[in-house]
Amino acid sequence: MSKKILAVDDSSSIRQMVEVTLKSAGYAVTTAEDGQAALDQCKFNRYDFVLTDQNMPRMDGLSLIRELRKMSAYTRTPIVVLTTEAGDDMKAKGKAAGATGWMVKPFDPDKLLAIAGKVLG
Repeated sequence: MSKKILAVDDSSSIRQMVEVTLKSAGYAVTTAEDGQAALDQCKFNRYDFVLTDQNMPRMDGLSLIRELRKMSAYTRTPIVVLTTEAGDDMKAKGKAAGATGWMVKPFDPDKLLAIAGKVLG
């Protein structure tokens, strides 16, 4: 059975690039356009890995991570932030929120697959 990944980004082109990249490696990918939509999906579905943007309407990535970490099904789920934010202060905030890792856009498809492979074991 394929590992299930939720890719969250307000940019449809980024969502599509992430989806194509991860599906090429055999992962089952679902997408959401912002943190609130992702949180709604996580209430009814279980994902093995969540990849989220930081800056999005309605709910940003760090808020999404904090909300997911409150849910018993997501306390240990790998969550990686994929964002244009590269500052150490934002990375520290991400770690404090519960992020597993941080990846800066534009993303390298090979690096994304390496991270997915690592966190999904």
